[in-house]
Amino acid sequence: MTWIRRGLILVAALLLAVAAYAIANALRTTRPVGFQWVSVPDADGTTLAVGVWYPTEATPRPTTLLGLNLLSVAPQAPIAGTALPLVVISHGNGGGPGSHADLALALAENGFVVAAPMHTGDNFADQRSAGTARWLPDRHRHLRATIDHLLGAWPGRDRINPARIGIFGFSAGGFSALAAIGGTPDLSRVALHCSASDEFVCRLLKQADAPLLRPGDAPPPSAFARDTRLKAAVLAAPGLGFAFPPEALGRVTVPVQLWSGLQDANVPEPTNAGPIRQGLGPRVEFHAVPGAAHFSFLVPCRLLGPPLLCRDADGFDRIAFHASMNAQVVAFFGQHL
Repeated sequence: MTWIRRGLILVAALLLAVAAYAIANALRTTRPVGFQWVSVPDADGTTLAVGVWYPTEATPRPTTLLGLNLLSVAPQAPIAGTALPLVVISHGNGGGPGSHADLALALAENGFVVAAPMHTGDNFADQRSAGTARWLPDRHRHLRATIDHLLGAWPGRDRINPARIGIFGFSAGGFSALAAIGGTPDLSRVALHCSASDEFVCRLLKQADAPLLRPGDAPPPSAFARDTRLKAAVLAAPGLGFAFPPEALGRVTVPVQLWSGLQDANVPEPTNAGPIRQGLGPRVEFHAVPGAAHFSFLVPCRLLGPPLLCRDADGFDRIAFHASMNAQVVAFFGQHL
């Protein structure tokens, strides 16, 4: 029994040490932020899990584990403020609502409501739709459903100004955000591009024998209707930029902030952010980030996490970069919303 007791005491001590470490490294804000999970009906009969951050006057605590980070927030707290702007966050392939939790917190403590849907069929727990014919149209529909719910059914809907809505998208979410503001992708270009390229999305599609590799099976441009409620967009390391020829961006009239990592091997700038930057011309505010790889745009890993997502190039400080980027994203949305 002595050895069992000692073993239990050791396990308890380890659990307490892990909890203490997590609390000490929780993501915190200067001003209080509330958080809640919302269930949003989708047109296919399922529901979307959506994380929602917002300003509050309640006291935050390290209570909410989201992705690889513990958040100091006030769960289910009352919302503070009126006529608040709304920003929707679209995560990348295999991500989730926690992928950009630090940005969501930064926006919320500066007076924004932030809604981050978990893209069903394309998240860290469910990859059934990735690469299929429904993959990108489904993501597009999720964004509209999220906005519809926040404006029409969410209990705090009367606190949102429907004329002040923006969107942030990373990687595949960058594609989704660009399509939502009026970019008209020509997905028949994917097959031609991937026949001569081995970049990450092409490898993904080839492994899945995806319909996108067959031009006749690609979703038509009509699957991506513009959401005129969106007034500004931030695109971080957007994927599938080569699917947007210059003329496909003529209907984008809202201001766009575009970020690209100069060490990004997953979505190389010449075939992704480059064509988008060229097509948008003076409508885009462009930021090239030296030393940044693809996953450098994900929330910094303060707890233990997989090296693929958490490791950056030698000398690149992800925490410092995010402090700078988040401030510029908040300023951009503050100016244009």
